[in-house]
Amino acid sequence: MVYINDHFLQLQTSYLFSDINRKVTAFRKENPDARIIRMGIGDVSRPLTPAVITALHQAVEEMGNADTFRGYGPEQGYEFLIERIIQHDYKSRGIELDLDEVFVNDGAKSDLGNIGDILSQNNRVAITDPVYPVYIDTNVMSGRSGTFCDGQWSDIIYLPCERDNHFVPKLPDVCPDVIYLCYPNNPTGTTLTRTELKQWVDYARNHGSLILFDSAYEAYITESEVPHSIYEIQGAKEVAIEFRSFSKTAGFTGLRCGYTVIPKALKARTKGGQEVALNPLWNRRQCTKFNGTPYIVQRAAEAVYSEQGEKETLETIKYYLTNASIVRKGLEEAGLEAYGGVNAPYIWLKTPEGMDSWKMFDRLLHECHIVCTPGVGFGPSGEGFLRLTAFGRREDTEEAIERIVRWNI
Repeated sequence: MVYINDHFLQLQTSYLFSDINRKVTAFRKENPDARIIRMGIGDVSRPLTPAVITALHQAVEEMGNADTFRGYGPEQGYEFLIERIIQHDYKSRGIELDLDEVFVNDGAKSDLGNIGDILSQNNRVAITDPVYPVYIDTNVMSGRSGTFCDGQWSDIIYLPCERDNHFVPKLPDVCPDVIYLCYPNNPTGTTLTRTELKQWVDYARNHGSLILFDSAYEAYITESEVPHSIYEIQGAKEVAIEFRSFSKTAGFTGLRCGYTVIPKALKARTKGGQEVALNPLWNRRQCTKFNGTPYIVQRAAEAVYSEQGEKETLETIKYYLTNASIVRKGLEEAGLEAYGGVNAPYIWLKTPEGMDSWKMFDRLLHECHIVCTPGVGFGPSGEGFLRLTAFGRREDTEEAIERIVRWNI
């Protein structure tokens, strides 16, 4: 008899975005002529930049020539890309990293989900709320979540991010072993200042905790007091793993490429109390379970750091940030309360008093033909909010906001 991993049966039966698609499909069937504008799922709309396309074509040509063909590449990533990552994303900010501290992957989501492979099932996990669903679900799959009751998991330490605390989570009273932080935040679009992030690094150092820091949206930061990397904070290399992605910065949602930084100074303990470095453990895990990101994709990512590539990528980021500004200003003009959209491509919309997230979702869909994401789908503290993305086309963004401004809510 074959047995399953019973923890998978504890997962909620329906995924947030599947519920959204089901509702949208039903509405479209009943209203075939309606022009629906999607501002829900955070996929990008602008194409890959010319620098990236040129690099892809060149890499494809190499793969078609016996003299330049590449087979299996290094599981950790090619040095030509890792060198660019370190030079442009870290050394330029005064952060020193070795080549073997950066691991190229097929997108941040993969490593965020897989990092638990090298961590004990008995670790107590703290997660900001609302939160990107992968953090919760992967810990459910691994057996760290406990039981689900009244919208929460019994063994997860929730860190509420609400209006009352300006979406800045409070340091937990119960000490967690692992802490998930995502800043700029998905879904709220809010950030931590350097001082606020330092409090978390100091907390982790004092309590022996590990911070899993998702900074997939760091390229959208516009305010000087907001750090782009957790390693800008002194001592962070001893307590933090950082995850980044090319998806939302360079439009790689279809190519799939990102990277994870695991400093060699970062250590955890065995059951017997022995300190062990996490870097070689993760390297061993990758060598066993991952064949590496495709060569042509890594050449495309390398082109993002070229002079032309940086210029083109910055134009794309500015495009989406302009969309975010249009959305936030339009919502405020309509008398609605909105957050984010300054250092991130997400806007966190407060629903009118007495209206829950799904009710607001349904009204926007049926009355304005706009698709958003119900905040409660990101966790209990997301109830009473909606997430809207700025990744759409400019004309769609402007039309959506015009509809909301005219809407008799």
